[in-house]
Amino acid sequence: MSELLLIVTLAGERIMIPATDVESVVELDSLIPVPRAAPHVAGLAALRSRVLTVIDCFASLELSSEDAMRSKQAIIVEADGHPYALVVDSVEDVVEVSTEIRPVRTSLSGGWRRVARGMIEVGDGMFLLVDTQALLAGPMAQAA
Repeated sequence: MSELLLIVTLAGERIMIPATDVESVVELDSLIPVPRAAPHVAGLAALRSRVLTVIDCFASLELSSEDAMRSKQAIIVEADGHPYALVVDSVEDVVEVSTEIRPVRTSLSGGWRRVARGMIEVGDGMFLLVDTQALLAGPMAQAA
C-alpha cells in the first residue's frame, strides 16, 4: 500500500508527516500571545479569516534552542474540528512511499520518543515518521 508523506525539517532533523494530516503549508505573519497557555502553545495567528492555535514544535518536543520559533513556516493540521499551525524549520517535498513502517531501532530523547510512529525508508535514507496529534498534545499529554 502506498502513502503520501510530507518531508519537513524540524529541530534540524528531516522527518516525515502523513500528507493526509496536512491541510496546507503557510508562512505565518504575527503571533498573538495566549496568557496561561501550555508552554508549547506559541500563540494565535489569523489565516484566511480563521484563528489558528500555533504550536511551537521545539517546546512540544521538550527541546531548548535559540532557533526555536525563528521560522515562520508552518503546516496546518486539524484536530477535533479546530485548525492548528505546527511551526517547522522548513518544508521540502511530498513523496509517495510504499514501504512498511519499521520500528524505531535507535535511542530517541523523550520528546521524539513520544511523537515517533516508526521509521520509513526512502531511497537510501531513513526518516522518522511523526504523529502530528502527539505534537499538538505537547509534553503534558505524556504526564497525564
